[in-house]
Amino acid sequence: MTTPHAPTTVESLYSHHHSWLRGWLQRRLGNPDHAADLAQDTFIRLLSSERVPPRIEEPRAFLTTVAQRLLSNHWRREKLERAYLDALAQAPQEWARSPEERALILETLFELDRLLDGLPELSRRAFLLSQLDGQTHAQIAETLGVSIPTVKRYIARALQRCYFADLAFTA
Repeated sequence: MTTPHAPTTVESLYSHHHSWLRGWLQRRLGNPDHAADLAQDTFIRLLSSERVPPRIEEPRAFLTTVAQRLLSNHWRREKLERAYLDALAQAPQEWARSPEERALILETLFELDRLLDGLPELSRRAFLLSQLDGQTHAQIAETLGVSIPTVKRYIARALQRCYFADLAFTA
């Protein structure tokens, strides 16, 4: 355990709590390999973060919070992957994709999901209806039950989010 007088380091968190965190994740996932991966990802997130407090009073609660966010992302990615694979299974044979194409499409979907994460539901839906379904602003307004100017604001917000997230990612 870390003491309240000593500064908390990622190294001390890892050495004192990694096994516990891996067990906590395994109980939630039911898969020791995924649990080990997410435990490692938790510590990698801490190493790359500039916001690790110098002293952590409750290290397990702190690690649980970080891991829970990664776990939510993991479950969202699994749900997205299942939906994509279900759509592929229902598609006509002539639309079949190579494994490489499927992997690229899936990665694109994951990236789009990451970029739109945190946007209000209606902004996300307006953006997807516009970009993926090719609907006009009027069609989206009717579908969502909002005005055309509101649809334009929703789409602008989503595009802005994607643009600035892309800038942050490449910087």
